[in-house]
Amino acid sequence: MRLGLGEVIYGESKATKQIVGIAEKLAKSKEPILITRLSDEKMKALAKRFPKGRKNLLSHTFTVNPAKLKENVKGEPYVCIITAGTSDIPVAEEAADVCAAMGIAFVKLNDIGVAGIHRVMKNLDVMENASALVVIAGMEGALPSVIGGLVSKPIFAVPTDVGYGANFKGITALLSMLSSCAPGIAVTNINSGFSAAYAACRVVNTIKDLELK
Repeated sequence: MRLGLGEVIYGESKATKQIVGIAEKLAKSKEPILITRLSDEKMKALAKRFPKGRKNLLSHTFTVNPAKLKENVKGEPYVCIITAGTSDIPVAEEAADVCAAMGIAFVKLNDIGVAGIHRVMKNLDVMENASALVVIAGMEGALPSVIGGLVSKPIFAVPTDVGYGANFKGITALLSMLSSCAPGIAVTNINSGFSAAYAACRVVNTIKDLELK
C-alpha cells in the first residue's frame, strides 16, 4: 500500500526451504512477489513450486504471481533502463523485473556507453520522455555523468563490477559516480539494479498519484 509492491525476498543468503516457505506465505495475497539473487538450485525449486511464475536466468530473479508486462504506450509514465555495455545487462534485467513487478512501464537501451557516444545521442528523445532513468555502467562508470549533462529527468546510477583489475570490483565506478560533476545524480550500491529501479518506480508512482488528484 505504501510503495506499490509487496515485500521483496532477498534470496542469496537464505536456504531454499526458507525462500519457498516465505514465498508461499506472501503469495496468498495474489500480488506479484519478487525474489532476487537466486542460485540455479533455488530457481529450480521455485519454478517447481510455482510453475506459473516468471524466472529470469540473466538477473537470477523469480516472480511469483507475475503481472503482465506494462507496455510503454503514449502518455504512460515510464522508466528508461540504460546499460553502458552488454556485460551490464544482468543488472539491467534485475531493474526491469522490479518495474514489471510494480506494474510500471519501462524501456531498455543496452550497450550505449561512452565508447560509442553516438548511440547516446541517437536515443536522447527516449531518455528525455521518460519519467526517471536507471543508468548502469562498469569500467570507470562515466555514463551517468554524460547522460546527466544531457537529460533533465531524475537519474539513478548503478555502478557494476564489470571491468579489469583497476575497476576494483565496482569500487572505481562507484567512486566515479559519487564524484560526478553532473548535479543531482543519485547513486546506488554496486550491481543494485533493484534499488535504482525501485527508486525510479517511486518517482513514476508519485507522478501517477499527482495526476489522479
